Amino acid sequence: MTGQLPSAEVFIATSLDGFIARPDGDILWLTSRPVPEGEDFGYAAFQDGLGALVMGRESFEKVLTFPDWPYKLPVVVLSRTPDRVRVPEALKGRVRVSGKPPRTVLEELGAEGITRVYIDGGQTIRSFVAAGLVRRLIVTLIPVLLGEGRPLWGHGAGDVDLTLVAARHWGNGFVQVEYRA
Repeated sequence: MTGQLPSAEVFIATSLDGFIARPDGDILWLTSRPVPEGEDFGYAAFQDGLGALVMGRESFEKVLTFPDWPYKLPVVVLSRTPDRVRVPEALKGRVRVSGKPPRTVLEELGAEGITRVYIDGGQTIRSFVAAGLVRRLIVTLIPVLLGEGRPLWGHGAGDVDLTLVAARHWGNGFVQVEYRA
């Protein structure tokens, strides 16, 4: 056991009004936006050195609808009902399901020698923020107002003070902010 919790880090995009998906889970508003050719908004650099990805069940089910599984990292899917989550045969050994709280999940990953963990999915991010576990946030603001949808924020943890690390913008109107907690 390393004795130290891995760094829990977020890399996500939201509408300007803070939604990560429409009320029905649709994210086409995000994937249909114009992107400069070859631009990944720092995603590859963010992934460098990550040891695992922790996501919620709803995010996992959304990703399963993509044509290809996009992750090379080991994935932990958090669920309040882990016995109900079905992992496709092709992903067994790369995806595991857990009903444990965020701190316990990080402790287990730390015991495996993992030092950085990517946290994804609205409810999962909020639960890690509420537990005081997120150390780095990279949020890309997409220039669209959805008016309603699935929010990124609303963690219920009260004030969470952040320190600005960087701010970037692109000609297509995307603005990215990076904070350290």
